[in-house]
Amino acid sequence: MTTPLPAIHIAVMQPAGYVHSLGLLDQARYVRYQLRRLGATVTVAKNRLREDSLNIVFGAHLGFPENWRRRHACIFFNLEQLGDGGAAVSEAYMKLLRTSAVADYDASNVKAYANDPADVPLLPFLHAPYLESAETVPLADRPIDLLFFGSMNARRRAFIDRIEAAGVSVAMFDHPLYGAERDAYIRQSKAVLNCSFYDSARFEQARVFQCLSMGTPVISERRATAQAPAAFDDAVFWIDPAGRALESFFSQHFATPAYFDEAQQRLAAFREHDPIDDYAELLLFGVGFLQGHGINRLGSGDSGAWRPTQINLGSGKDYRPGWLNLDVQDRAEPDVVLDLGAPLSLPLTLDSRYGGQIELAAGSIEVLYANNVLEHVPTLTLMMTNVLTLLKDGGRFEIEVPYEHAMTAWQDPTHVRAMNENSWIYYIEWFWYLGWFEHRFEMIGSSYLDLKLQPCSKENAAFMRVVLRKVETTARERTLARTMQADLRLPEDAVPYDDAAESDGADALQQEHPPLSASAQTAQSSSQVALAD
Repeated sequence: MTTPLPAIHIAVMQPAGYVHSLGLLDQARYVRYQLRRLGATVTVAKNRLREDSLNIVFGAHLGFPENWRRRHACIFFNLEQLGDGGAAVSEAYMKLLRTSAVADYDASNVKAYANDPADVPLLPFLHAPYLESAETVPLADRPIDLLFFGSMNARRRAFIDRIEAAGVSVAMFDHPLYGAERDAYIRQSKAVLNCSFYDSARFEQARVFQCLSMGTPVISERRATAQAPAAFDDAVFWIDPAGRALESFFSQHFATPAYFDEAQQRLAAFREHDPIDDYAELLLFGVGFLQGHGINRLGSGDSGAWRPTQINLGSGKDYRPGWLNLDVQDRAEPDVVLDLGAPLSLPLTLDSRYGGQIELAAGSIEVLYANNVLEHVPTLTLMMTNVLTLLKDGGRFEIEVPYEHAMTAWQDPTHVRAMNENSWIYYIEWFWYLGWFEHRFEMIGSSYLDLKLQPCSKENAAFMRVVLRKVETTARERTLARTMQADLRLPEDAVPYDDAAESDGADALQQEHPPLSASAQTAQSSSQVALAD
């Protein structure tokens, strides 16, 4: 009997606007390719996890809500160089690795977080056939001699200076490029240079495999302590930076006919290696982990619908991991498409696009955040009413909007209003105008922000940031509301009586007011006609 393969979901973590998370796409794409070869269904998304899948998470060092693991089965793929001389990651990330299922690309990292290295699958990044192209330019005809890409520091700068002193120009980007935009330059280079950012100097196979798979040679430093998978031994041009081998290579061998011949042999050798067995082990590991996660979740009683306490109005680039992300546009890939500016009937059960169900109830939300949303909403008073209903007593509504007197106020053609200091009066002081009675908002924070979203003076404001808190109205405020609102708000008082009392009362009414005589009915009818005239 064969075990059915679980659905796999790959999540790439990206803080809002952080371009360097795109550097994780090469590895995510490679893992997707290998698992699909094994017959698994694999999806990929940014910052989004699925409840109905095994999640493989890249970039958790950039931030990951720890409690997210309760509802989502997660394997964290570590690509950071850890340990002595490695990356300075947060203690929160190290704790996450120590207490989670982890996969890694280098055995040297594992001892920094795992008690038993055998518990961590090691996955190499080798040849990627999907990167091959029939239009590959011959090496000798490529216009770029040597390309370097990546973050710069003093260590790398010194390495590059030695190469350029040997007579070879090193091309670099003046701004970050990733994906196909970066790959276009790799395909135009006679070689890509690889040198480590960290003193640990571990071989960066997660970067090198991409270049070799596209048919571009890689020239890499290799210290005596550095280790690399055997597949790279004959595929990479290795240079020990300790001696004069670097200067000799670039001044005498690089870009010669002999170099081009050797490069083709090395590229061919790299294509011979297939890591499919390693990824089969990852899939087997994932099956067992997913089963265990389901049992633990069932035992903890956390198998029902999710009841979020934080809502983010917006999605797309503003998606907030661990929050309920709502948007009116499906292309923003929110957890749920829901318009809080439309009538809302609570409690509400929703199907998440990422598996599982979500329950929303009145008075259940602690924080609701709206970043550049309110200026788009056609019926803002209805949205504010829905928000007030959703929030707990004391819950916060955190708002950022363009400031009325700034150019940002009307630059978007979808804006329907501009906001200023008086835009909040109805929700705070004149709440009765909106039909509110028992609750209103109070302002607990207000500030001006510049174009970089830093606090500034009113004169330099591009945006406003306002924090409103849900509070109960006072007796005096409710009295004012009764005075100003059309609704008298009288309770429906129950009148207890039995059938006999009802009958006696009807009889007494008939005796006190007997039926009208014929002449009286005629007179009454004439009076009604006269009034009508």
